[in-house]
Amino acid sequence: MRKRIYESVVILNAALEDEQIEFSLSRIQETITTHGGEVIDIDKWGRKRLAYPINKAKSGYYTIFRFTSTPELISTLERNYRLDENIIRYLTITLDKFALEALSKQKEALKNAQLAEEVQTQNNESKE
Repeated sequence: MRKRIYESVVILNAALEDEQIEFSLSRIQETITTHGGEVIDIDKWGRKRLAYPINKAKSGYYTIFRFTSTPELISTLERNYRLDENIIRYLTITLDKFALEALSKQKEALKNAQLAEEVQTQNNESKE
């Protein structure tokens, strides 16, 4: 079976302790790897205000998982999402070539910005 690249956005209950959030995220990552997937990137956005209340919650902890796997893993993963009471919303999509290009350009721009910031810091230190 051909592997595809997926992106899964998970919103956890923001009222949880940081240790509970990390435990839930590690369980998701473990589910992906034990079922033959490979995690490419985990993007933790942190606690954000929701656009509308979900189960009376006004904020959530946003995390994006990017991974490669076969399509069979998605049904297992989303079943685990439904069973986990700490997850209030989730969405998993397949990334096409255009999304992958945009993602690589975004990462490249972020690296360039970080390099520019480091150079600026070094210039400021040498002036002192």
